[in-house]
Formats: sequence, C-alpha cells, structure tokens
Amino acid sequence: MMQTHNYNLFPELATLEQNCLKAGNLHRIYYEVCGNPEGQPVVFVHGGPGSGCNPTQRRFFDPAHYRIVLIDQRGCGRSEPQGATEQNTTADLVADMEAIRQQLGLDKWLVFGGSWGSTLALAYAVQHPDRISGLILRGIFLSRANELQWFLGQVQTFFPEPWQTLCDFLSPDERHDPLGAYEKRIFSNDPQVNVPAAIRWNAYESSIMALLPRPAQAGQTINGEIELARARVQIHYIRHDCFVGQSDLLGQVQQRLSHIPTIIVQGRYDMVCPPLTAWELSRAMPHAAFHMVEDAGHSAMEPGITSALVAATEKFKGLS
Repeated sequence: MMQTHNYNLFPELATLEQNCLKAGNLHRIYYEVCGNPEGQPVVFVHGGPGSGCNPTQRRFFDPAHYRIVLIDQRGCGRSEPQGATEQNTTADLVADMEAIRQQLGLDKWLVFGGSWGSTLALAYAVQHPDRISGLILRGIFLSRANELQWFLGQVQTFFPEPWQTLCDFLSPDERHDPLGAYEKRIFSNDPQVNVPAAIRWNAYESSIMALLPRPAQAGQTINGEIELARARVQIHYIRHDCFVGQSDLLGQVQQRLSHIPTIIVQGRYDMVCPPLTAWELSRAMPHAAFHMVEDAGHSAMEPGITSALVAATEKFKGLS
C-alpha cells in the first residue's frame, strides 16, 4: 500500500504567473503557474471534457517543492472562446500541452490527470514519452464505447433517480436518445433553451460523482455561461468518442510507457468511470503502483482519493 497515513490538501496558494497561448486562428489557451518557480515541474490535466481548472486543484502539490502548471483546455474555463468546439480535438489538446511545456522552458514534467484528464494525460504521454518524468492517474477513463454506454444509460442500474431526472427534462418521445435531445438543446442559439438544458446535463454527472451524496451548498450561484460552455465541449467530445475511442490506447500505453513511473488511483465504487478500466490499465502497465480506494466513488475530493493523490505527489518528489 502506498499510504502510511492520511494526507490532506496543502494550504491555498496564489499564482506566480497567468498567461495565454495563442493556438491557431481561434483559440487562446489559459495557463497558470504557482508554487516554487525553481521547483520540480508538474502539470495538472483537468477532467470533463469541458470542466476547466480551479484553485483547489493547486493544492494536491507541495508548493515549496513543485512548480505547478494548470491549463484550461480549449473552450474551457478561462480559455477563449469559451465553449468553442471548432478546432477542438484531443490531438489539439496534446499539441497545446506540448507548446506550453516548451514555452515554459521545461525539459520534462510530471503529468497528473483524473477522469477525462487521465485519457488526455495518457494520449500526451504516448506522443511525448521523452517529456514525461512520471504519471499520476485517477478515475481512469479511456473513452471506449462501453465506457460511454455506461455513462449514457447503464449507470441507471445504480442511480435510477439521477437518470430519471435527466430524462424527465425531455419529452417522452425523446427519452430513447437523451444525448441527441440534449445536444439539440445545448447547441441551440436560444439562451432560454440552451442554458437550462446545460444545467440539467451537468447536474446529472455531479449527482453520481461521490460514494455518499454531497450536501447542497447554500447560496451557491450558477453561472449559465460556464455551464453552457462545459456542456457543449463535453457533448462535442462524446459525439466523437473523445477522438481516441477508435484507437488502441491500452496497446499504445503498453508499448511506449513501460519505462514511465506511474501511480494509478481508483475509487472502488466509481460510477462515472467504473474500476474495470483502471484494472485493465494496471494490467497494461504492470510496473505501475495501483491503489484502489475501497470507500470512494469518482470525486477527487473524497477523503480517501484526496489522501491517495497527495501521497502520490509526495512519493514523486525528487523524480526527474
């Protein structure tokens, strides 16, 4: 077992640098750097697709040791234009990561990705294995058809109420194809149509994230533009199998990443990205440390997952 005691997030910290990378004729990719400016480089790869980064994610890393880079992927967070799906593929995101690494003058970096971020982290590592000092992967998702089918319907076996809530938003004749019905609404030009649909779509995933229901936060405000951008990017990627679904990512990992130090963290009761995928990845990477958290679902903020992830970043200190 990797952990000898429970780990908590590090204290809140401010950014050292906020910058944008111009990518093509459309996108400006936001990234930020915090922690130790001379420290060991690590890049945080966010999930979704579509989610963007937040200040809590800086706190998985000891700021006295790490030079921490966080990137908002195309169309996400503070990247512009928000919600844009044109010129937005996995290959584009991999190219953006590599361009930012070069812009920062980094030789190698530790790559930390969860959920969709684990897919993107692996896609980047397969393309640029010589630029990776190590991988920390959580809630493994490989964008395969069976995984998308689980998320888009089969999960109702365990979460019938959230699935029904998702479908109740639609007319009865649309409920056989929720993805298509939500796609039509979310990509509508009418904010009276697209924003409510995006909020309902995003709430579905949020409702199945944790092992135990999370209490609603009083007074929490909803930003319709952010909700819409997230939903548009996510549906765009799902419609294209996240641009990796037809490739043998496991096979590529086995061939190209056998020398990369790797830690895999997975919640036993993850209903967004079921544990079978993480298990298969661990079999393709037998050198990886595989940590199954027995009392957790998908969220990185569940105590056992958080502790395992911080333990992983502590273990990677000094690796170059």
